[in-house]
Amino acid sequence: MHLVHHLDGLPEALRGSVVAIGNFDGVHLGHQQVIAAAKAKAAGLGAPTAVLSFEPHPRQLFQPDLPPFRLTPFRIRARLIDALGIDLHAVMTFDRAFAAQTAEAFIERILVAGFGARHVVIGFDFCFGKDRQGNAATLSGYGERYGFGVTVVTQASDERGGAYSSTRIREHLAAGRMRDAADLLGRAWEIEGRVQHGDKRGRHLGYPTANVELADYLRPAFGIYAVEAAVDRGDADALTWHGGVANLGIRPMFETPTPLLEVHLFDFADDLYGRHLRVRLIEHLRGEATFDGVDALIAQMDRDSVAARAVLADRRTGHNGPAPMGGSADRYREKHP
Repeated sequence: MHLVHHLDGLPEALRGSVVAIGNFDGVHLGHQQVIAAAKAKAAGLGAPTAVLSFEPHPRQLFQPDLPPFRLTPFRIRARLIDALGIDLHAVMTFDRAFAAQTAEAFIERILVAGFGARHVVIGFDFCFGKDRQGNAATLSGYGERYGFGVTVVTQASDERGGAYSSTRIREHLAAGRMRDAADLLGRAWEIEGRVQHGDKRGRHLGYPTANVELADYLRPAFGIYAVEAAVDRGDADALTWHGGVANLGIRPMFETPTPLLEVHLFDFADDLYGRHLRVRLIEHLRGEATFDGVDALIAQMDRDSVAARAVLADRRTGHNGPAPMGGSADRYREKHP
């Protein structure tokens, strides 16, 4: 995949593409349908497949005081899009000047002059241009003038009739409904980042942790999670995933000033400091809590580890759907709300 931040001098082999447009935060199953439609159209036309996205997210420009909300910061989103097998990913800088251009200017400068687009694919609710004045009808009208076709992908829904949307995924994560979020994403939600040095308190408690800052990620429900983690060395096919248990939050007993993800990997002894760690949040086991001393905390950590191992064992044996009532995770929550 070619990743570019401007369209000047685009190689001729990548011009005349079928372009899927969107923010694609999360690259969830609905987004994947838009990109799949572009790939199918491109195959029929014998054209390259391109994705056009924007950075930073428009919300960060217009509402900079919002709490962190990103499901997939730039690096992760680019990797997920690359995995879908496209030819070109163009990431446009979304600043005040870009936001101020009219819908017509966007079409003429970006789609026609920049991509030389043969076809454009958008989701049903995509709007563009100053004050969101452009929509599917606008795009189709200009497509007739400039000679490109337009496909509008209708809203896609899951088996229960719920729409695939980044908003719904954020709601599930904020409530600790990790499996529901995974159903919309098509994969477990991940946090990744560089392992930082911490206060080494976990090591003294018998649970050494790899600490990862949350940065621009959405803050999911605070608490204890069953997780899988892998060191990212740049080769996605060579990842080795290890089970573990993690605390995400502020550790109320120790008053951590900034939310942090602290991952303890089972049966793992390698030094992770400075490594880039990918962490899948599989199941929210319980919320954060305070305890009557260190012994009570360690006893609870032991119980958390047992519960996390049970969840991960179910996952390895293929029981990945919603946990049945009375299952190991549900019994654990009843005892440790």
